[in-house]
Amino acid sequence: MKSAKKWLTVTVTCPEKLTEAVADQMGVMSGVGVEIRPLPSSDKQAITGFFALDGTAGSIEQEAAETLTATTRELEKLFAIYNLILHEPVTAIIDDQDWATSWQKFFSPVEIIPGLVIRPSWEEYAPDANQYVITMDPGMAFGTGQHASTRLALMLIASCFDTDHNRKPRRVLDIGTGTGILAMAAAAYGADQIMAIDNDPEAVTVAEHNVLVNHFDWNIGVSTRPLKELEGPYDLICANIVHDVLIDMAPRIKRLAENNSHIILSGILNGEQEKNIEEVFQENSMRLIRTEHQEEWAALLLQRET
Repeated sequence: MKSAKKWLTVTVTCPEKLTEAVADQMGVMSGVGVEIRPLPSSDKQAITGFFALDGTAGSIEQEAAETLTATTRELEKLFAIYNLILHEPVTAIIDDQDWATSWQKFFSPVEIIPGLVIRPSWEEYAPDANQYVITMDPGMAFGTGQHASTRLALMLIASCFDTDHNRKPRRVLDIGTGTGILAMAAAAYGADQIMAIDNDPEAVTVAEHNVLVNHFDWNIGVSTRPLKELEGPYDLICANIVHDVLIDMAPRIKRLAENNSHIILSGILNGEQEKNIEEVFQENSMRLIRTEHQEEWAALLLQRET
């Protein structure tokens, strides 16, 4: 983390489809991380970037003004690509010692899909009888289910544990686990044995922490093991990854899926990517059962066939 005497917070509001692009842009410019939070009763997101101010090039106020001008200029270019106008950012200057707790006032429990609530560790939450709660802190940058592709995957996972219609999955594989949210949702819904893998060691560290905090360490294993080294079969396989990686993984997913098991694929754009995924996985003996859409994103539920 950068050493700083003060921090400039810059908060912008954007449609959900711009969330990742805006967060990436602010993260690159700040060199640290961003906070993403949904706005109540809205399809928009508030994204806050934190910029270090050390006053070496003049006063803190002057440095903050220059940083804001540069940030606004780049964000205006990004919004213009989508034919949108950037509204004036909301800013504040905070002390260095307030950095760690500045996130907390923005982050509160949220029901990301019906029946599944994500809460930060410092917030108490009394769930309803039909709700599951997962504890996750935002940290410097986080993925707690706010993105449409994650929510779509979570909805399909929940449907696989609908015991009125399906046999409950016992062994689950989460490919590209990130923060571990899909694996933990499967555990909350009742899966007995879950393997969560990611090729990013930092993601594995985060996922291991989240699994431990939620007391799922007894049935979720987190690892950097490559997909090709895993032994099946699994009766539910989840992968919220980009299109090209999913295409490459199709034969290996086929190998790990037992007959009649379910496969959930997300991180796919509507249209050509969606059609391409369906065709490739059909060629690998995985038949499309159901598709969910949100904005420009699609998630597919497939079933392994002989």
